[in-house]
Amino acid sequence: MDFARSPADIAFRAEVQGFLRQHLTEDVSRRILRGYHQTREDTLWWTRILAAQGWSVPNWPVEHGGPGWSVIRQHIFEEECFLAGAPQLSWPGVRLVAPVIWTFGSAAQKQAFLPPIRRGEILWGQGFSEPNAGSDLASLRTGARRDGDSYIVNGQKIWTSGGHHADWLFCLVRTDPAAKPQRGISFLLIDRHSPGITVRPIVTIDEGHSLNEMFFDDVLVPVANRVGEEGQGWACAKFLLNNERSFSAEVPRSKRAMARLRAIAETPDSTGRRPIDDADFATRVTAAGIELAALEISVLRCIGEDMAGAQNPFPVASVLKIRGSELQQTIGALMVEALGEDALAFHPDPAELNETMPGPDHAPGVMADFLYRRATTIYGGANEVQRNLIARSLLEG
Repeated sequence: MDFARSPADIAFRAEVQGFLRQHLTEDVSRRILRGYHQTREDTLWWTRILAAQGWSVPNWPVEHGGPGWSVIRQHIFEEECFLAGAPQLSWPGVRLVAPVIWTFGSAAQKQAFLPPIRRGEILWGQGFSEPNAGSDLASLRTGARRDGDSYIVNGQKIWTSGGHHADWLFCLVRTDPAAKPQRGISFLLIDRHSPGITVRPIVTIDEGHSLNEMFFDDVLVPVANRVGEEGQGWACAKFLLNNERSFSAEVPRSKRAMARLRAIAETPDSTGRRPIDDADFATRVTAAGIELAALEISVLRCIGEDMAGAQNPFPVASVLKIRGSELQQTIGALMVEALGEDALAFHPDPAELNETMPGPDHAPGVMADFLYRRATTIYGGANEVQRNLIARSLLEG
């Protein structure tokens, strides 16, 4: 794959930067640059602004309303949005369920769900993990019993990111308890406001609320909301998880964090000392930067091969997920170390970002984000499980 930036791509980056300066407000970007969770209003507001420009679904093909950008332009756009502090697009809808719908779904499902995602009218939540079925999704127990033209869904999902903001859920459910685990699973689209759905918040160690438990008690779901054939849910899930784990590398987020790390490290503390002047610390910052550059090239190569239709039996997405998640934690730990005792002034989300906050202006949000990112090596498939997938591929290959 050719990673060279053409004059047209350079001009495109300048166009994106100009758009962000014109449309992104300071209060939103300041909060997000500090690492705090964005609100439902942030997400919908920004998606609608991008939709008016035709940029709200950067990874979508033209036939489904996307801009049809090259992998390089998608990367440029995402990188500039992250660096500017723009709200992140709703990845459960834009990146995860939408490709499943246009790949496995019916014409009616494409018409009903893709345009509202693109226009910023609905948000989605992912109903995969359960209390005893996380990385081992095939052991899920939430059941869907067929009753005429509907399914009756009972069970529980957990760790649903943004579930309290969601209008719709895409869920894996067991439709055939007698079948082998992977063959008895189906993929349902469920209205989150349906009777029988209870959402309970999970407040994480950063004192933020982005995760939820979801309970389903005799929830009616039309059969028309099943994506693909009954029992085809595992194929949909594998397709989706490959996209999720590639995205879990989160290179643009790490580039933004790296820029913040360097800014903190180059700022003198109350004693006049700059963390970057410590040779050992500077070496570790440089090493993290090199790892990030290597990861970026790997992600671009992986996406480019996918777009070219290359078939790679090796679990590349698992490798990217492992390296990306661990690198996020490394950069976060370096920021906390650079702050020293100033990191002890914990500023939970939401924080009142005003002049009375203790410590230097660059401290708020660092510790909260560091604590939240401890989960990066768990969500999207625990890294231990990903290493097993890689090992199995090598040993069986």
